[in-house]
Amino acid sequence: MSSRFVAGFRIEDALTVAQTLDKQGLFSTLDSLGENVSSPDQARRAAQVYHRLLDAIAGLNSNVSLKLTQMGMDLGEGLAFDIVSGLVRHAVEAGTFVRVDMEGSPYTQATLDMVRRLHALPENRGHVGIVIQAYLRRSQKDIATLLADGIRIRLCKGAYKEPPEIAFPGKSEVDQNFVALMKMLLKSGIYHGIATHDEAMIRATKDFAAAERIDRGSFEFQMLYGIRRDLQRKLVQDGYKVRVYVPFGEQWYPYFMRRLAERPANVLFLARNFFRK
Repeated sequence: MSSRFVAGFRIEDALTVAQTLDKQGLFSTLDSLGENVSSPDQARRAAQVYHRLLDAIAGLNSNVSLKLTQMGMDLGEGLAFDIVSGLVRHAVEAGTFVRVDMEGSPYTQATLDMVRRLHALPENRGHVGIVIQAYLRRSQKDIATLLADGIRIRLCKGAYKEPPEIAFPGKSEVDQNFVALMKMLLKSGIYHGIATHDEAMIRATKDFAAAERIDRGSFEFQMLYGIRRDLQRKLVQDGYKVRVYVPFGEQWYPYFMRRLAERPANVLFLARNFFRK
């Protein structure tokens, strides 16, 4: 089952997937799985995988995504900043982009602060971005702040289990907020990613872009590797940009188990999509 949703163990496996996607007209973002490292050496080793990736994806429509806890955030903000800033510098030199993933709510503010600090360096502008989760009640305010800084955003619904005082508990509320935030992003004039497999959210995005005469090339849809491959190809055929999130690495098992344990709806989501094309 994991092989359907995870590219493999090695960098070479991820690159093979990225090359295949590239030939199909699909972009990719590569994610070396792992989080919450327990030593600075582990964090630096994780970063070296990304340095190798940044060299290897030259010539592909690809970038990288990383988690701050994998870069040593739990061990010290200074350590994580030094490691990630080195990766962003490498991305600048390689002419590509680093997306900092959003983790659970205990890390939300620290992630926002670090990405804004990195992006504030003139040489980094346009080469580092962030993820915002539509189910968090704070997200509209966070997006307004990020847009003022000119930071590229991936908008997703959110997959962590969060208490109702900080996250909308119902799907309809999350969907409503997702659409509102999507409209903010598309009207901003900044290149963002709308990350969803929900056809209602995709339709709302397409309809809004058409109504506002927003060019299809000014944003992209994003989806997970192995999920709704039929829809990914259809969107490309219709002239939209689509980026596929490609996880890989030996940490695939804790990655799956944590996501499934945190939110039972994730189990149903994967099960429904396992037998789809």
